[in-house]
Amino acid sequence: MYDVCVVGGGMVGGAVALGLARSGLTVAVLEAHMPSAYNSAQPPDIRVSAIGLASVKLLESLGAWQHIATKRLCPLRHLAVWENSDARTQFNAADADESVLGYIVENRIIQLGLLDAVAQHSNITLYQDATPADIRLGQPNRVTLSSGEEICARLLVGADGARSRVRQAAGIGTHGWQYSQHAMGILVKTDGQQDITWQQFHPCGPRAFLPMYDGYASLVWYDEPTTLKALGSLSKGRLKEQIVQQFPAFADDFDVLQHAAFPLTRMHANDYVKAGVVLVGDAAHTINPLAGQGVNLGYRDVAALLDVVNGAIEKNDDIGSPDVLKAYQAKRRKDNLLMMSVMDAIYMTFSNDITPLKHLRNLGLKLADAAGPVKTQVMKYAMGI
Repeated sequence: MYDVCVVGGGMVGGAVALGLARSGLTVAVLEAHMPSAYNSAQPPDIRVSAIGLASVKLLESLGAWQHIATKRLCPLRHLAVWENSDARTQFNAADADESVLGYIVENRIIQLGLLDAVAQHSNITLYQDATPADIRLGQPNRVTLSSGEEICARLLVGADGARSRVRQAAGIGTHGWQYSQHAMGILVKTDGQQDITWQQFHPCGPRAFLPMYDGYASLVWYDEPTTLKALGSLSKGRLKEQIVQQFPAFADDFDVLQHAAFPLTRMHANDYVKAGVVLVGDAAHTINPLAGQGVNLGYRDVAALLDVVNGAIEKNDDIGSPDVLKAYQAKRRKDNLLMMSVMDAIYMTFSNDITPLKHLRNLGLKLADAAGPVKTQVMKYAMGI
């Protein structure tokens, strides 16, 4: 019998487990797909995240960031957004009195860092390659693994992604939609190293550049699914030609290493909690990746859940009670909905070629760049500070 069972030991689930274990609770973590071990000679993965400073501070407090930082990452000091080259908004870390805006880190590296920290806690039991075959809610909650082993816990945490088995078992519905555009991630190797991430808007979708370590970078190309399918069938040399035509000019030459396309979906759970059950991260919400806020919203969920659970522990309340868990939902649901709606508003505003709107939005970008304190506050909100 555990205090908590966390289904999903990824970037968000691992953080939840660490935080709850540091509160003195016994925690079981079920991870269906363990990441491959780190090797500095390996090329980087194509899936990366932009980690804001608030997320970094949370990971530091959980004892995971030091494991991540000793592997590989790229600090971000500048962020630029534009449609026309003469209407550019740029954010700089120095404007917020910070040395960096955040870091670009491979998702696998983040997960490995969290698992390294998990291994140091005797009150966390990690079940590797563990898939729930059955989930029954009650007092306690019971999770039966495909191996036949049963795990019981007072609190069940769904950190198992957009197709959450925990959410389904709890009977929690969702609403949302799939965007008309998809996105292609393209891993490239450049001749130089940058500390700026940028995004240029196009009527058919943005083009984005995320620097990684040692001259590697991730490009993100939003477009119609048919266009991305055609691009995916090209040779690396032909794909490079298309990138040169469609992306802003690179400061350095580059080689295409690999690519993968994926759909874009907005999903929001109708509730984040049920008696003895709580959802975090992508199990509760998925967002347009336009501004790289997905995992950062997940870490805000983690911080809020830890705050609520710690308060319950101090008062000797049941950590799985509806009143305790609803306090978590109250902290997070509106904030997540606001961020999702802002991303959608930006997405819809720029995903067209209507001339009057084009003039207005480029004027808006010019004004935003000159907004001084307002721009700084927007930047700090995005960083989570």
